[in-house]
Amino acid sequence: MQRKAWGIAFAVLVVPLFGCSALPGSGPDMQAVAAQTRQQIRSPAGAAGIEYALVDIDARVLGVAAPVTPLAFVAAPGVARGGPPTPGGLFIPAEAGARPGNFINLPAQTIDRDGAIGVPYAGKVRALGRTAEAVQSDIAARLADRAIEPQVVVSIEKTRSMQASVLGAVHQPQKVELSPAGERLLDVVSAAGGLSGPERETTITLQRRGRSLVTRYDMLTADPSKNIYVLPGDTVLVNRNRRTFLAFGAAGQNGRIDFGETDLTLGEALAKAGGLLDARAEPRAVLLYRRIDAGTARRLGLDPARFGGDMPVIFRSDLRDPAGFFAAQSFAMQDKDILYVSNAPTAELAKFLTLLRGVTAPARDIADTRRWIGD
Repeated sequence: MQRKAWGIAFAVLVVPLFGCSALPGSGPDMQAVAAQTRQQIRSPAGAAGIEYALVDIDARVLGVAAPVTPLAFVAAPGVARGGPPTPGGLFIPAEAGARPGNFINLPAQTIDRDGAIGVPYAGKVRALGRTAEAVQSDIAARLADRAIEPQVVVSIEKTRSMQASVLGAVHQPQKVELSPAGERLLDVVSAAGGLSGPERETTITLQRRGRSLVTRYDMLTADPSKNIYVLPGDTVLVNRNRRTFLAFGAAGQNGRIDFGETDLTLGEALAKAGGLLDARAEPRAVLLYRRIDAGTARRLGLDPARFGGDMPVIFRSDLRDPAGFFAAQSFAMQDKDILYVSNAPTAELAKFLTLLRGVTAPARDIADTRRWIGD
């Protein structure tokens, strides 16, 4: 009896000892930090002071909060869905001189700073901003009093003005030469080596004469009407907006996790985070932190007036309910969501019992040793 009482007393004395600073740690604890601070600004009752709403994920909520709205095709005035660009820059092809004496072959002509080219017997002819057909007609009209029914053939050899810049998240950022047939947005992105990131995370910005339009890349592939022509002087910016969510708590993986190539549901996000840990997780309290706009809040039956802007909401999923998995697989994740899997109450008890076993084991070993040596 004395030995047993001694062992219990030893355990009781050791628990407070190890509850202080004797436990291992990677740095100073909160008590040490608070004790040495020069000044503290504390929230009332230790809370963060941010009000939020708690919403259970059910069939009603799925119809309001689940859909993901894609980035709209935002066009600015002056950026039109026109046809292919009209080239400028001229030359008379060598094959036009098939009948010597009737045709004159001119070398390649360069448009000068005044936007004109020089043509023998016709003088300076304005070319900048005009079609090849218009320049042909102009030259023929000027030669009408010098030749019988003059005919002029003009074609494009090369023009430095027929270029558009493609920059950003492509494999080969460069200036792309535009052909008379015309290139569209997807054409110039392909000419620059294609995307260097996932389609779903890529946006395309077309800048033209101080104005711009923005769209998501996958919308261009899904809707050909948005794949508009690129004009000379345009700049196409390809941006990757990395979509991620944060996972914390009793999940298999904690940290920042990428969406990847596709959109994610809550169920898929849980799978990416390694699922729920059987020994720790509380399936009734899988929490998703998100800020929602006022319109979505009203459709959920919430009052956003007191928040003055986006409303903080915690969506709760109950995976003890068999139907909860259907709901989780229909609830869409959004960029920068925070996923938290709560610890089960028994997990905290298990932590305490583990600590207690670690404390009492040395005392039990000492008692067994004393008994073995016959003390």
